[in-house]
Amino acid sequence: MSEKEEMASDGSLNVTLTLRLLMHGKEVGSIIGKKGETVKKMRDESGARINISEGLSPERIVTITGPTEGIFRAFSMIAQKFEEDITAAMANSNVTSKPPVTLRLVFPGSQCGSLIGKGGSKIKEIRETTGAQVQVAGDMLPDSTERAVTISGTPQAITQCVRHICSVMLESPPKGATIPYRPKAIPAGAHAVIAPQHTAQAFAFPGQYAFAHQDLTKLHQLAMQHIPLPSLGQSNPTFPGLDATAPTSSQELAIPNDFIGCIIGRQGSKINEIRQVSGAHIKIASATDGSAMRQVTITGSPASIGVAQYLISTRLSSVITGLGVL
Repeated sequence: MSEKEEMASDGSLNVTLTLRLLMHGKEVGSIIGKKGETVKKMRDESGARINISEGLSPERIVTITGPTEGIFRAFSMIAQKFEEDITAAMANSNVTSKPPVTLRLVFPGSQCGSLIGKGGSKIKEIRETTGAQVQVAGDMLPDSTERAVTISGTPQAITQCVRHICSVMLESPPKGATIPYRPKAIPAGAHAVIAPQHTAQAFAFPGQYAFAHQDLTKLHQLAMQHIPLPSLGQSNPTFPGLDATAPTSSQELAIPNDFIGCIIGRQGSKINEIRQVSGAHIKIASATDGSAMRQVTITGSPASIGVAQYLISTRLSSVITGLGVL
C-alpha cells in the first residue's frame, strides 16, 4: 500500500467521505432488521451515518457517510450480514458451492476513469491485491452522471476493495457537478410486479416497465422450468410493451462459475429460452484462469435487458434455495 493510501485510510485524519450503494428491497430489509435493530447496531458500532432512501421504488439508495475507518467498518458489517443471509439460504438447499457476497456501488462517472486506470491498470491492481471482483458498468445509470460499480467476494475482500476505492476518491475528486441516480418508483396506474413469495422482492424493469401479474407468472414459471417455451404463445408478442425499436444499450453481470451451468442449461436450452423471451442478445465470456466469476453481457432495449436480468436472477435464486431444476 502506498503512503497516500495509508494516509487515506487513517481515520485520525478525519477525512469524511460518502459512498452510495444500490440495493433491492430484500437486501434493504436485511440491513434494517426487525424494528430497525440491525441498522441501529451498524450505525452505533461503525460510527458512520447510514441512511436509506424512502419511496416505493423496488431499488433503494443506501448512503454511508463518515470518516474512512467508519466507512470500512460499516461495509464490513453489511458484507458480513449478506454472507450470513447466503449461508442461511444455502442451509436449506443442496448447493455445495457458496456464491460470493455482491454489493453495487453508485459512483460518479467522472471518477470511473481513475478507478479503472490507464489501460485498466488500477482496477486490475485492486482485483489482484484484494481478491475481489470489480466491474464498472459501461453506461451511466438512467437520468444521472453516475455508474454502477459491482464488487463481489468475501466480506474481507470487499472491505479491502472499499479501502482502495476510498483512496481513489480522495486522490481524484469528481470533475464538475454530479447528477445523482435516483431509482424510479413504478408509475402510478401500472401493475406492480409481484414475484412469488420465496424471492421476496418486487422487480421493476429499467425504463419504468412494469408487467401485469399474469405475464410475470409466465416469466417466473419459465425461469423455474415449469412450462415449455411454446406454451407462452410465441405467435403473439409474449409480453406487450416490449418495444424492439427502443434504443439499445448493454448491461454486464458477474455470475459465479459454479452457477453458470444452470443459466446455460442442457445444450444451451436455458440461455436460448432467455434470449427468445427477452429478445436480448446475451453473451457469456469464457472462463478466465483463477477467476471464480464469469462475465455475462446483455444487449438490447431497456425492457429486454430487464426481462433477461429478471430471468437470470430468478434462475439463480431458485437454484441457490434448492427450488429450481438444474
